[in-house]
Amino acid sequence: MELAFSMPHLVELKALMQPWERQVQGADQTSLAKWAEQLGYTMICVPEHHIIPRDHVELSGPFYFNSYAGMAYFAGATERIRVNSCISILPLQNSIVSAKALSTIDWMSSGRAMVTFAAGWLEEEFAILGVPFHERGAMCEEYLAAIIELWTKDDPVFEGKYVSFRDVAFEPKPVQKPHLPIWLGGDADPVLRRCGRYCSGWWPFLTKPEAIPDKIDYIKSQPDYAGKLEDVFYGFATTRVGEGHVVLDDPKVRPGMTKNEIIDRLGWFKTLGVTMSGLPVPPVRGIDEYRDYTQWVAEEIMPAVR
Repeated sequence: MELAFSMPHLVELKALMQPWERQVQGADQTSLAKWAEQLGYTMICVPEHHIIPRDHVELSGPFYFNSYAGMAYFAGATERIRVNSCISILPLQNSIVSAKALSTIDWMSSGRAMVTFAAGWLEEEFAILGVPFHERGAMCEEYLAAIIELWTKDDPVFEGKYVSFRDVAFEPKPVQKPHLPIWLGGDADPVLRRCGRYCSGWWPFLTKPEAIPDKIDYIKSQPDYAGKLEDVFYGFATTRVGEGHVVLDDPKVRPGMTKNEIIDRLGWFKTLGVTMSGLPVPPVRGIDEYRDYTQWVAEEIMPAVR
């Protein structure tokens, strides 16, 4: 079981954010990224929304990075830790632009980039950006295939409804071969089928832990399953966020759990097929206390679960 570093103040989500996180600025995150690498955390993951309609701010908060920009920054501030998104909204950017951004990050970081794509859920955000919300699944299908074509072929060719190209050159290619790891976030059956076709990792959001094995079986049972699924990420705080970012109460998951409680839950996750997780940000009073907590996790939890 690998552990991702929960970077404070990447979002201001009502279900997750601790009040002290608002004090955390970019310079603090730079220091914490180096700290996470020093402690042996596996990756830093950057959430994404481009714009939040006013009536969603109470639950979702207004604060989100562009995931590719955030990933690139954290990669540049470190040397070994992997950078991922959680998630990048695939239909909201041209697939060629996304392919270029990600291959650039992977090339410049010497092969430390990953990406978790998702179709998106906030219909108003799509409307503001002029992207057809109800075509997002079909767009994801084309965009994934087109991105992989650009990353892996010397003479890439693609013909689709949403993206087409031929007689083009595309470099740099990703350092990682055949390409940087692609994960998919989401829970619906079409997402799971798409995950099986293209991805090496799955990031559930609304799936309850007990249902993860059945979902993995569903992915692997599809006739066009590509046999690539290796990783499943499930964070401790996932069960505290519902559809539309509503706040859920899960008495089994709370900040400040004991060492044995955390180890037991991570062990249970492993039996369900989960390979990576992240612990919730605890109710500390500031960055110094958070550094102490993340060091405690590295010293007391990591050796017991790896």
